[in-house]
Amino acid sequence: MSSGVWFPTLGLVIWLCCLGPSQEGKILVVPVDGSHWLSMKILVKELVHRGHEILVLVPETSLVIHGSENYKTEIYPVSYTKDELEEKFHKIKEKVFLNEPGIMDLLQSIQRFVEFTLIQVNGCERLLNNQSLMTRLRGEGFDLVLTDPFLPCGSILAHTFSIPAVYFLRGLPCELHLRANKCPSPVSYVPAFFSDNTGVMTFPQRVKNMFMSFVGSLMCKIMYPHFDDLVSRHFGDITTYKDLISHGAIWLLRFDFAFEWPRPILPNMFFIGGLNCGKKAPLSADLEEFVDGSGDDGFIVFTLGSMVSNMPEEKAKQFFDAFRQIPQRVLWRYTGVPPKDVPKNVRLMKWLPQNDLLAHPKAKVFITHGGTHGVYEGICNAVPMLMFPLFGDQSDNVFRMVVRGVAEKLAAHDVTTKKILDALNELIHDKSYKEKIVKLSQIHLDRPIEPLDLAAFWTEFVIKHKGAAHLRVAAHDLNWIQYHSLDVIGFLLIILLTVVWVMLKCCLFCSRKCCRKGAPKTKSE
Repeated sequence: MSSGVWFPTLGLVIWLCCLGPSQEGKILVVPVDGSHWLSMKILVKELVHRGHEILVLVPETSLVIHGSENYKTEIYPVSYTKDELEEKFHKIKEKVFLNEPGIMDLLQSIQRFVEFTLIQVNGCERLLNNQSLMTRLRGEGFDLVLTDPFLPCGSILAHTFSIPAVYFLRGLPCELHLRANKCPSPVSYVPAFFSDNTGVMTFPQRVKNMFMSFVGSLMCKIMYPHFDDLVSRHFGDITTYKDLISHGAIWLLRFDFAFEWPRPILPNMFFIGGLNCGKKAPLSADLEEFVDGSGDDGFIVFTLGSMVSNMPEEKAKQFFDAFRQIPQRVLWRYTGVPPKDVPKNVRLMKWLPQNDLLAHPKAKVFITHGGTHGVYEGICNAVPMLMFPLFGDQSDNVFRMVVRGVAEKLAAHDVTTKKILDALNELIHDKSYKEKIVKLSQIHLDRPIEPLDLAAFWTEFVIKHKGAAHLRVAAHDLNWIQYHSLDVIGFLLIILLTVVWVMLKCCLFCSRKCCRKGAPKTKSE
């Protein structure tokens, strides 16, 4: 950072530390299982460090949410088993390595999303009907609910207890978070999800963008009816999930404009992209020895996220055969059945310190599925990426990186050894990838305050001021006609038409009068 901006930045940090909210509060955390929790946990630990009392609600059947000495947990019974939850998740990912995505796959993905969230919504309803637990939680006197609105339980609890909600999220399917918060999204220059458009669009691309925006609206109606039913059963004044989450005090969004296309945002929305890659730890002795031994060729980090650690053996063989032909060493998070002849330059691990490895100067390529956690760790550490989108928002994330020239994309269903080799050689030997990711990393890291501090500040702000009503736009109080000023336009049109009509009448009257005066008189006259 240049000296010209050092003192203003230091002053902002001091201001936030000294003048910002610092009173301790009681926070109820309602997380979403899976990778969603991994980044929220970072904020939870920071809030504990700042002296806040945290209670995390954990379903008794959970994949990655566990107890901790840093915060208290409350385990509540649910109506599904861990095997059922894993089966639903397995259905979401089972075909990504086998079939080319098509329209039927999209419809099936939507159906699986509904099935996956339905059992968790049922678990949420069981929590809400647990009167003894609800009474105890109400009596705790929480100051706010910190939750991911991907599932409805946290928002419902916030409204039930009449306390503000702080939302922590990447985004919601069909962009429901933008629709609920009344955030403008002009289709002329804001790309719709999965449109494969950038902010600069030709006429055909804008046509496609508008079509995809309509598709998104339709998807909302398909994907959230069970959320709406749950909300309407518990509240008389709110009938849809969209209306419920529109009351969120603060929206903490896990991206920024190094990743997102430029677009309008609202005063209660804040970017915390890169929150998960702020802290780095030294590597263990054996890992340090392995990566240091890679020499000038460097090493490759390969992981497909926290929830996917294996693949069909015939697909894995393509990767093993490709890695056997490159000089780089490879660290691969893989729990599948390894072949008998694992290449000597490959180390298989059940878990690996992804961010710490990417921070090593010898890291050459990051092979990832395109989740936002991994994408931001690649950006923060300036490592070019080879990306295999699997499901969810990953294909959209990957498109953003490929267009920026910092990544290559391959499809998991038809990957071959040659494609892998060609892509790796391109990323390693074409210096433009490294130059562009370094530039993108510099842009991302050049900020007045760290994302974690920003997230903690606004959470504490809500505690101190019991909400953030002054940041809520008046658009929430307008109907569709008022929001688009159709009533004003209609009123002005009526005035315009009235003026035109009067002017025409006057002109006709004057012309008739002139005609009568100029007409020749008859003999009788």
